Amino acid sequence: MEDRRARFEELAPGLVDPLRRFLARRTDPATAEDVLADTLLVCWRRLDQVPAEPLPWAYAVARHCLANAERSARRQRRVAAKVATMDPPATATPGPSGDGAGGDGALDAALAALRPADAELLRLWAWERLEAAQIAQVLGVTPNAAAIRLHRARQRLAAELRKSAPVSGHEESREGRSR
Repeated sequence: MEDRRARFEELAPGLVDPLRRFLARRTDPATAEDVLADTLLVCWRRLDQVPAEPLPWAYAVARHCLANAERSARRQRRVAAKVATMDPPATATPGPSGDGAGGDGALDAALAALRPADAELLRLWAWERLEAAQIAQVLGVTPNAAAIRLHRARQRLAAELRKSAPVSGHEESREGRSR
């Protein structure tokens, strides 16, 4: 038991900050902290399964914990909606705004236009600075598949960014020309 505890105490400090940043980019601060706690609990429970390079594995665990939290939140919203139709509140209060990710509006719009799987892949690559082999571990695919998906996702993102970017270079003058 002491060996297990010592291993976890050695492992956890290196995971907390990267996982906190990973989750903060994907959800609101309160949910991020709850999911971080759930992720660390899973790491403790499955300590014998943690590989030598634990961060990509922990990212995968965090993704699953976040998906569970989002499903739970959706269920709670559905129940609240049912209750509100049966017994509507006296006044409505606005919910939290924003996605917690912040950043450039054009990039946010381009990422939002992509398929969720492509956007997540790009976030793992750009924000978490993972290589294709590490992304493969997080997503549960082969390194080759991750590299191909990353290449295609980057191409799709570039195309989305070109759609929203102003045209660069010189505009062609039509002065003095007849059509």
